[in-house]
Amino acid sequence: MTSFFGMKPKDCLPSPQRLAFDSIATAYPYSATYELTPFPGPLTLLVNLQQPKGASGMLPVCRTPDDVHAIPPFEVTCEDVEGFLDELGEFHALFRDCFVRREPREHFFRYMVGQFSSLERKSIEPIAIQTEASSIRAMQRSLSDTQWNDARMLQTYHQQVAKEMGAPDGVIIVDESGFVKKGQDSVGVARQYCGTLGKVDNCQVGVFAAYASRQGYALVDKRLFLPEPWFSDAYANRRAQCDVPKEAVLHTKPQLAAALVQCLYEGGTLPFRYIAADCLYGNSPEFWAACEACVGTVAFVAVPEETRCWLAPVATTTKSSTSKGKHRTQRVVTTPETPLQSVAKLAQQIGPRAWYRRTVSEGTKGPIVSPVKVMISH
Repeated sequence: MTSFFGMKPKDCLPSPQRLAFDSIATAYPYSATYELTPFPGPLTLLVNLQQPKGASGMLPVCRTPDDVHAIPPFEVTCEDVEGFLDELGEFHALFRDCFVRREPREHFFRYMVGQFSSLERKSIEPIAIQTEASSIRAMQRSLSDTQWNDARMLQTYHQQVAKEMGAPDGVIIVDESGFVKKGQDSVGVARQYCGTLGKVDNCQVGVFAAYASRQGYALVDKRLFLPEPWFSDAYANRRAQCDVPKEAVLHTKPQLAAALVQCLYEGGTLPFRYIAADCLYGNSPEFWAACEACVGTVAFVAVPEETRCWLAPVATTTKSSTSKGKHRTQRVVTTPETPLQSVAKLAQQIGPRAWYRRTVSEGTKGPIVSPVKVMISH
């Protein structure tokens, strides 16, 4: 697996994983431009240096000077959604076998309709009233108590995503998102950082995986993050009320992201070539191990600029220790005399001719352009 790192001046602990770097946190293959100049140094590059400067071979079809791919505006009119309910019914029918009984299957459809409605509050009660469900309580029970085949449902959904927008150069994008909550009854709710607000607040946090290609993008999987206090004795009653599995253990966000990436790769339904994530995940050895296990993929992941690295592979070994009753394992270098360099210092040592520029996104104020250098380090 080839890896790319982005430099971001954040306070994250360094991680001696396989490094290569650029300055982007998220990469979409359909929104990239390339302007490559040859690099004469001894570093191993991940691009074809045999092509002359400005060679057309380095320009993706979707990003040529004559055909700039921009994010389309979403200006939906009434005519655009004519027949939408029928199409939603056809989509719902794909998951028919995921339900044992007809009633929960119908409530599931009504809930989907409610989510697409103009209701201000899209909770069970207003949705049940709006969609003329048999009763509010019946819909509540269907979503809280009824069991459906979640694995089959996810597999069917992945098959549809692959059919509609699957591509060999697809991208798996991993990131977390927060959902503000006023009460304390929701599973996992706590005062924690909420990316939606950009500050600490009472919220739930989930780690999500999205799939993107030239044909479109969609969310494809998720994991709920349970903060550490939820595993304390003080939260025992709340865990029971929320039906948190007794075997549940604390997982960090990067660990949850690693599980998402592994499941999507091992599932084999969604074709993808790239994995993208920000600094939180780029600083996690476990997340990088999951990316490394995805043979044939390229990971575009941001790392802090103070991250230290080697320019050649080094020998390592695993050491075990016990601290405060917890068993820990750590990978250590067996040749500590091998010099390390920060990513920022390494970037400064590279001549200007080694860099090229990539348009990473179409922003609200115009294209977002970033300088990039592709190389391998460890």
